[in-house]
Amino acid sequence: MPTANPPAIRVFIIDDHRTILWGLERLMASAKPPMTVVGSATHCAAALDLLGEVEPDVILLDLDLGKESGLDAIPKLAAKSSARILVLTGVRDKKVHDQAVLAGARGIVEKESPAETILAAIGKVHAGELWLDRAAAGRLFVEISRRDAPPKPDPEHRKIDSLTDREREIVAAATANAGANARAIAESLGISESTLRNHLTSIYSKLGVDSRLALFAYAHKHDLARPKS
Repeated sequence: MPTANPPAIRVFIIDDHRTILWGLERLMASAKPPMTVVGSATHCAAALDLLGEVEPDVILLDLDLGKESGLDAIPKLAAKSSARILVLTGVRDKKVHDQAVLAGARGIVEKESPAETILAAIGKVHAGELWLDRAAAGRLFVEISRRDAPPKPDPEHRKIDSLTDREREIVAAATANAGANARAIAESLGISESTLRNHLTSIYSKLGVDSRLALFAYAHKHDLARPKS
């Protein structure tokens, strides 16, 4: 029993060079596995209008679209279509390539690549694989790991968290009454000047400040001017 031929991979091309569009259409006409160009556009707005009608399997996207950036288009294309996005570009900047993949592209193939490489990339991406060289995969792994890493603790948060509720109250009072003397601040808190000085000594030590002026600046910078709720 003869084996049925697989359905052609449906490709949509976005490139602002019409000669490139023409050449890619001719290239895919004889491709194996079979491929067919179901639509093309020279800018992203036109592509977004057409994608819902033609339902491609793979979008072949140039990053340099004249006044438009293909990078900015990737999230929009991904939201509009379930097609896998493969970047075909003359841009050689590896950082731009990485940004395209992080934005949602499944791979990068350069325009000067041999015809068989371009066709192989389309086939692999259509099959659900990534088209990346080892160096790109390594860079992206490092970048994704860095993004997923928990943020480094802010040392100022640790300092602030070390304050007791009473010390937070004293910081707020001292900040709100920046022009008042120690006696007035102590009276507003219902404590003696001696107790206030002891608290301020502890607060200065914990926050790494050395005066009421420095405490005033620190409190406003780190939102300590109000009592802890």
